[in-house]
Amino acid sequence: MFDDLRPIDAVGQRTSPLYIAGPCSAESREQMLATARGVAACGVDWLRAGVWKPRTKPGGFEGMGDVALEWLAEAKAVTGLRTMTEIATPRHLEAALRSGVDGVWIGARTTTNPFAVQQIADALQGIDIPVLVKNPVNPDVNLWIGSIERIYNAGIRRLAAIHRGFGSYEPNIYRNPPQWSVAFELRRQIPSIPIICDPSHIGGRADLVAPLAQQALDMGFDGLMIESHCSPEYALSDSAQQLTPDALRDLIGSIRLRRTPDAPDAMRDFRMQIDAIDNRLIELLAERMSIAREIGRYKSQHGMPIVHRDRFNEILEAASARAVATRMSSKFICRIITDIHEESVRQQWEVSDKKQRSM
Repeated sequence: MFDDLRPIDAVGQRTSPLYIAGPCSAESREQMLATARGVAACGVDWLRAGVWKPRTKPGGFEGMGDVALEWLAEAKAVTGLRTMTEIATPRHLEAALRSGVDGVWIGARTTTNPFAVQQIADALQGIDIPVLVKNPVNPDVNLWIGSIERIYNAGIRRLAAIHRGFGSYEPNIYRNPPQWSVAFELRRQIPSIPIICDPSHIGGRADLVAPLAQQALDMGFDGLMIESHCSPEYALSDSAQQLTPDALRDLIGSIRLRRTPDAPDAMRDFRMQIDAIDNRLIELLAERMSIAREIGRYKSQHGMPIVHRDRFNEILEAASARAVATRMSSKFICRIITDIHEESVRQQWEVSDKKQRSM
């Protein structure tokens, strides 16, 4: 299975990343055309725009619906870009195809529901169109693969996956923490499928998009889907994570494609796992320092000292015991914990000092 997949852009084997860009939502004809012209000037391959927007609660902006397909078609005629939009029902698919959309993607909420995916798969029978499948909201690689299989079984061969991160109830610097290992497991099980990274939804903030994009390409992802809006501050959905076309051009221009000599498949898999773990370590340290800053503010407000030596000794003793239990050097772990503690103290002093200077 999956040995006969074809490139979604029908241009053969790519030597550069695939770039998909456009607004979170098509909001008006003017916004759509302005954004399309802007992203076309950046050299992207596909223009994306949401037409139907699933929302957690009723009353939010749920997209402009079918009329937005007309704007997408006009943007395609003006720029020459191929277009794609999200679908969640067979009726969405029918309307999108009738308007001339070139490709579709299945969103994270829909991927979570096998019944919904199967309905779309049934509607895709006999149609040759690129279909991209976003990961489900929860980090379940089998659910992701199951959705891809349903679309494949419908006869779709221009097929790709989109990694857009996963929902989390824990504090995190990212809107949807990437949990890269899930995407790596997808690649291990389906080596032939292209995986596109969506750093906009992972980061949730415009300033996080570029580093996430570079990180994804460094780890072997095949392309990027990036949200871009001509005036992000006025966007009706996801304004914080959308880039202006100028910022998108700068991002694409800054991308560095790092090629390494071919390694055996097993070694490449090991490296990808190590990269994913290292990235998660950095995310966890960032979370820890965020809490350290909150502790610093609390201590400053209540006149408490920054350093509690007894508390640090307790942490070291517990870490040393844990190191032995996990077959690591106690000295190594204690050195790391000490460095982390020193950085935490520095972070606490920093917020405490700022508070004192502002008084």
